[in-house]
This record gives sequence, structure tokens and C-alpha cells, in this order.
Amino acid sequence: HVQLVESGGGSVQAGGSLKLSCATSEGVDSSYCMGWFRQTPGNEREEVARIDSDGKTFYADSVKGRFTISRDSAKNTVSLQMNSLKPEDTAVYYCVRRPSWIGNAVDYWGQGTQVTVS
Repeated sequence: HVQLVESGGGSVQAGGSLKLSCATSEGVDSSYCMGWFRQTPGNEREEVARIDSDGKTFYADSVKGRFTISRDSAKNTVSLQMNSLKPEDTAVYYCVRRPSWIGNAVDYWGQGTQVTVS
């Protein structure tokens, strides 16, 4: 059983920064990709970013240049540094494990952490 636990959410003023962290129950390696999704009421969850074990990254156009995803295999963590935050970034953010770089499948979801930008 894989567990993903997010932390670091909160309320911040527009233009500010937050760093989300995801603690995993197993090491981050080449077997799986990790990433972040977000969701607002009435909308489907959208992919924010993903990262493989080699450091290859993907970002949604809406956050590219402002958000940075990273991993630390030694600490079993995945982080999302969010800078220049906008009100549109307000959402519940979910840490996810993906079975592969290609495709839309997600194997495990965290419980989510709220980010509010005003």
C-alpha cells in the first residue's frame, strides 16, 4: 500500500510563494513518476506538474515559469515550489504517483492540501 501525504498548503497574498511537500511511503525511483494535480469546486482535476526519477519535468502552461517540481529520493519526498502566486492558483493540490511518464493514469492520490491566494 502506497501512501502520499501532502503538507505546506495555506493562505497567501497574490505574488507570494508557498512550497508544498509530499511524503511517500516508499523511495522515489525510476519505476514511477510523481506529480501534482489541483482541483477547484465544479472542475475536474488538472495536472500541474510531473517528474521522473531522472529529473525530467513537465508543467502545465498555466504554471510554467512560476512553479518548480523537485524530488529527493533520500528523503522520499516530492516538492512543488510555487512562486508569483495568482488568485487563479487557488485550489486543493494533490500529490500523485503515476505508473509511467506517458499517459494520464494515476495509481495513488494524496488526500490534498488547500492553497488559497487572495
